[in-house]
Amino acid sequence: MGKIPHPGRGANFVHPKYGPVWATGHLGDETIALIGTDPVKHKANAWKMVQSLKGQGGGSLFLKTHPKSHHLYVDTPLNPDPKISQSVAVFDIRNLDKGYTVLPIAEWAGINDGGAMRVVQPEFNKAGDEVWFAVWSAKDKQSALVVVDDKTLKLKTVIKDPRIITPTGHFNVYNTQHDVY
Repeated sequence: MGKIPHPGRGANFVHPKYGPVWATGHLGDETIALIGTDPVKHKANAWKMVQSLKGQGGGSLFLKTHPKSHHLYVDTPLNPDPKISQSVAVFDIRNLDKGYTVLPIAEWAGINDGGAMRVVQPEFNKAGDEVWFAVWSAKDKQSALVVVDDKTLKLKTVIKDPRIITPTGHFNVYNTQHDVY
């Protein structure tokens, strides 16, 4: 495991080589640990770290995927480098060794008021074809929600409103109730 893992919900998916895994990021370094979770069909890999991915940097809080997606989204809102804390890394689960693609979520939000604009908490819609990100700033600065098309990794829309203040906790109720992670 890496330095200071974030023991949050993480992300569950079927690894092409190791079967079902749970992924977790780290606060203290750029690694993403993949841990085997199937003691029946993949007994040799169960409850062991089967792979370590290198992400953008430390400071990761949330990882997310969906059964209908082949992407793993990794945020890094606690990283001190704004270029890293204002973007997300996206891995292709079908080919994890090729590295990640960076999505400039805060840039897409179009906020220019000097706020921190930390990008946090990827959250899929029920259909698994959109991912929502919070662009989190101070309570007296503008924040936003940015919606990305999961298939194309392109911007779909930006939601801004004075009532959106430090948006976190934008959980999809259906996905949470049915453990879609």
